[in-house]
Amino acid sequence: MELALRNPFHVAIVSGVPGVGKTTVLGHVERLAQQHYPGKLLILNFGDFMLKAAQKEGLAEHRDQLRHLKHRQQVALQEVAARLIVEHASKELGPGDALIVDTHTVVKTPMGYWPGLPGHVVSILKPDLIILIEASPEAIAARRMRDEDKTRIRRDLGGVEDIAELMKYARITALASAVPAGSSVVWVKNPEGRAEEAAKRIIELLKML
Repeated sequence: MELALRNPFHVAIVSGVPGVGKTTVLGHVERLAQQHYPGKLLILNFGDFMLKAAQKEGLAEHRDQLRHLKHRQQVALQEVAARLIVEHASKELGPGDALIVDTHTVVKTPMGYWPGLPGHVVSILKPDLIILIEASPEAIAARRMRDEDKTRIRRDLGGVEDIAELMKYARITALASAVPAGSSVVWVKNPEGRAEEAAKRIIELLKML
């Protein structure tokens, strides 16, 4: 039975607040899927597609500038990114395959919290599953400090209390985003040094779709 609320391939949104270790977990997912997932698995980063669109319009030079854009600019870029992701995936995936979209369910900006998966984006991506990767606020704060010395600029995202608040809002927005497409929502823990276990859990979830 074909459903208008679904793509031919499975779609899973994998999210988590900045610093939770999502990139590391998804690296393990990509590696493990080669042996443990029966179909083809494609992982695409929503922010990468947004950045390309923003760069084309001269609106941003790097990822951490995106959350400082004006609201309407961000909303427009979200729609462009979602359409480009589905277009890209449709060329590579078929029934039995899976697309993972690496993104955030909520974004902290200077003018408040913005939904990372608003209705117009959900209607395009049509997710079967929304996964929130979580760790303790203290662990996330420590990871952010390490990232600060590398490639990301996150000093404006706050300390442990701010992280706990953002995690709460991430859960709320994940559930809200799941409603239009009837998506399942699952929390996957990622304690320090256990990224591979989190990745195995994600693959198990994908195989259940």
